[in-house]
Amino acid sequence: MSESLSIALCNRQQAWAAIRTQVFGFLAQALQAERRWTLTIRPENRSDAQNRLLHARISDVARQCEWAGKRWDTESWKRLLTAAWCRTRNEGVEMVPAIDGKGFDVLYQRTSKLSRAECSDLCDFIMAWGSSLDTPVRWSLASLGSDAVDPATGEIFA
Repeated sequence: MSESLSIALCNRQQAWAAIRTQVFGFLAQALQAERRWTLTIRPENRSDAQNRLLHARISDVARQCEWAGKRWDTESWKRLLTAAWCRTRNEGVEMVPAIDGKGFDVLYQRTSKLSRAECSDLCDFIMAWGSSLDTPVRWSLASLGSDAVDPATGEIFA
C-alpha cells in the first residue's frame, strides 16, 4: 500500500467521484494498518509550466541585471525577487541572527511551496519589476510564455 494519496481536483463532481472511488478505499486500507493518519486538503502547488516560467524570468534577470553594484547568480536573484515580492504582499521577511552567530540570515517564503495563484503573482511581479528598470530586461521567449497561458483565465498550461 502506498504511504500517500494525492489527487488534483478541479470541480465538485470530480471531487465527489474521487472521494467515492479513491479516498474511501485508501482510508479503509490505511486505517486497517492501525496507524494514525492525517488528511490534508490544500490548494494545488505551482505547476511544472509555472516553475519553468518563473525560472526563465529569474534567469533573464540574472543574465542582464546588476544590483548593489554586482552581478548575482540565479539563486541570489530568486531570493532577492521573492523577498521583494513578499514585502509587496505585507508578508513576513525576517532578518534574524545566524544560528552560528556569524552574521544574519533572511527568512521568507520558499517558492516550492507557492500555490498556483501565488506563483502567477510572483511571475507577474518579476516581469513588472524587470520591465520598469532604466534598462529594461529583454525577456526571452521562455519568459514571455504567451503560448502557455490561457488568455481567458490566466491559467498556465502544463
